[in-house]
Amino acid sequence: MLRILIPVDGSPESMAAVRHVLTLVGNGLRARCVLANVQASASLYEVVVARDPAVLDRVAEAAGRELIKPAQQLLTAAGVAVDVEVVHQGDIGPALLDLADRHGAQAIVVGAGAAGLADRVLGSVSFDLVRDARVPVTVVRVAD
Repeated sequence: MLRILIPVDGSPESMAAVRHVLTLVGNGLRARCVLANVQASASLYEVVVARDPAVLDRVAEAAGRELIKPAQQLLTAAGVAVDVEVVHQGDIGPALLDLADRHGAQAIVVGAGAAGLADRVLGSVSFDLVRDARVPVTVVRVAD
């Protein structure tokens, strides 16, 4: 059974990656997926207002799980086993690579779109994963 890491941020691009994995599963691939979300670091304002880092962690965890929920529902409905990971803050690329290592991922499937000039060829997170991952990375493009 292939263990696949799928970064999910709620965007159409990340959902395209999920649909790609579902297509592979529909064609006979046996897979277990790790859905991963990396939350942005709290702003200075949020740190000052919250005062308690545990509050920020709970908010980040809830936000990440909410963004992952549609992907989790699609995969679960198709009978695919799913693990969920939310990283409360950090650099997205390195955090995803760390999750891939910790979960023993054998592949990464990531969505990419053309959000701006710098991302026309490959998004920055996708580029980081392709460049630095120790496992194969499939980039699923979303049409403009």
